This record gives sequence, C-alpha cells and structure tokens, in this order.
Amino acid sequence: MDVRVTDKDLDIIFRDARTLRRWIDRPVSDENLRAAYDLMKLAPTSANCSPARIVFVRSPEAKARLKPSLSAGNMEQTMTAPVTAIFAYDLLFYDHLPRLFPQADARSWFAGNAKTAEVTALRNGSLQAGYFMLAARALGLDCGPMSGFDNAKVDAAFFPDGRVKSNFLCNLGYGDRTGLPPRNPRLTFEETCAIA
Repeated sequence: MDVRVTDKDLDIIFRDARTLRRWIDRPVSDENLRAAYDLMKLAPTSANCSPARIVFVRSPEAKARLKPSLSAGNMEQTMTAPVTAIFAYDLLFYDHLPRLFPQADARSWFAGNAKTAEVTALRNGSLQAGYFMLAARALGLDCGPMSGFDNAKVDAAFFPDGRVKSNFLCNLGYGDRTGLPPRNPRLTFEETCAIA
C-alpha cells in the first residue's frame, strides 16, 4: 500500500489532537457515532475477535446512572460532555467467532478458558477503543479518555449480567480549547524503543 494521508490529516488525528475536558454546546449525532464505529470495526483484532462493546451515554437518565461512579475530578467534564462512551469488553466474545473467523474453530481456543478469554478481550477491546478515538478525531470529534471512575459501579449500572466489563470512559463532542495549556512532554523514540 503506497498511500499516505496528508500532514493536515495527521495534525487532526495526532499532532493537534488533545484530551479535552470542556465542551461547546453542540450535539453529537447518531450518524457520527455510527460512522466512527463503522471505521473502528475494520481495524484488526486477533482472530477478528472484536470484543469491544460500547455504551454511548447521552440521555439525562443515562448520565444520572453514570454519575455515581465518577471521581470528583471527572464529574464536570463528563456531565457536560455531549456523549460519554463506556468502552467495555465482552467476556464471551468468542461466541461470535464461528461467524467472525470461520476459517478455524477459534471459539474452542477460548471457551472453557476464562483467563485467556479475559486477557484477549481486554487487549483487543482496548485496541478497538483506540481505533474508535482515532476514527472519531478523523470525523471531527474531540475525545476526552479517562480513568477516574469506579468500574464496579459502572458495570452494575450498565452491564448487570456480568458478561461485559467496563474498561475506560471517553467523553466525546466538540471541545472548547479556550485556555488549553500546552501539551505535556512525551518520551522520545530513544527513551522507549529499540530496534533489534
């Protein structure tokens, strides 16, 4: 593949993208959420396992269910965000593998092996959440991913059957960049990478 996105595209997705905490009063459409999902689902996961599950919290009722799980420092940014995505993973993702990966009996790799299934679900669900955020940025949305919440409370409120577990939250919308501080430093290639 000898195709490259433009520098402007890279600015939107990476260089100028920031974790936003303040939001302008502009709704996020269902179409934008679907479009980001439709891009995310095309990116790779091991054996096409696709364990990510997402709840888009938007209604006042859903926000009220989410609120008790939030740390004080994340309360305002989440309650004012147009949408908060609960990125989660399905512990029984492998039930879909006969359809998603028909070239092998991949379901048997995980059924009856809860530890391997959970590690695979968390890893690949995290990848999918990252893909979603890149897709959302490419479509013009800002993202505010965060920890700082009580997973058990989120799971009780949104995934009471125990099959799906929350991973992290991400506020989505159109960010207010007024007064945004400079980007924090990042580690260099030399500090973090080796070529063997």
